Amino acid sequence: MLITILIIAAFLILISIRQVNQYEKGLKFTFGKFTSIMEPGWNLVFPIVQSSIKVDIRVKAVDVPDQNTITRDNVSVKVNAVIYYKVADAPKAIIEVEDFRYAISQYAQTTMRNIVGEVTLDELLSSRDKIADRIKQIVDKETDAWGLKVNNVELKDVSLPAEMERTIGKQAEAEREKRAVIINSEGELAASENISKAAKSLSAIPGALHLRTLQSINDMSSDQSNTVVYMVPIELLKALEGFGKLAKK
Repeated sequence: MLITILIIAAFLILISIRQVNQYEKGLKFTFGKFTSIMEPGWNLVFPIVQSSIKVDIRVKAVDVPDQNTITRDNVSVKVNAVIYYKVADAPKAIIEVEDFRYAISQYAQTTMRNIVGEVTLDELLSSRDKIADRIKQIVDKETDAWGLKVNNVELKDVSLPAEMERTIGKQAEAEREKRAVIINSEGELAASENISKAAKSLSAIPGALHLRTLQSINDMSSDQSNTVVYMVPIELLKALEGFGKLAKK
């Protein structure tokens, strides 16, 4: 009889053992009422009168699917994101909300649509980190009552309509052309200023302009493929003509 009792007791203990892993928290319910948290290791949960639920407390990544929304300047965009969170309070995560995984995903989708609708397209494209941080703060505050802690939110992709992408591409090309024209005009202005300074310097020194002219002619004549036409002053021609007449006499 004693052996039978011991066997039954050993069997009850064996079937009452629940293992909680290091990355989990266990919740113990007695007659349906939460009574204690089971730490990692072996824990006893007596059948019929008690039950248990294990909650993974590791950081989870939830993919927030594409959301079609309209920005403040009436541009239709498609945005998706990733939200990283963990269970900070296991009893709240099980007792306060039916399915915290589904709940946080739905709330993140709604919040993302609302925040994107409050900004312009330029703000959305240039300040994605700030917008993601706003979404994180709102979702984290709301889900605190569910025992969840939001670690980070990242906007993965912002998709624009095809015609809007073409418009932005043309705008970027026009901006590049504008910068190129400005740089070119600044270069021409600098060159003209340098030429003006050089002309003033040459005109201020007697004979400098003639020397520069001779140097330019010498540079051109160094290449045999060039044909150089000399413009001789008419006064010089008359002087040569008079010199020739005197020579004949």
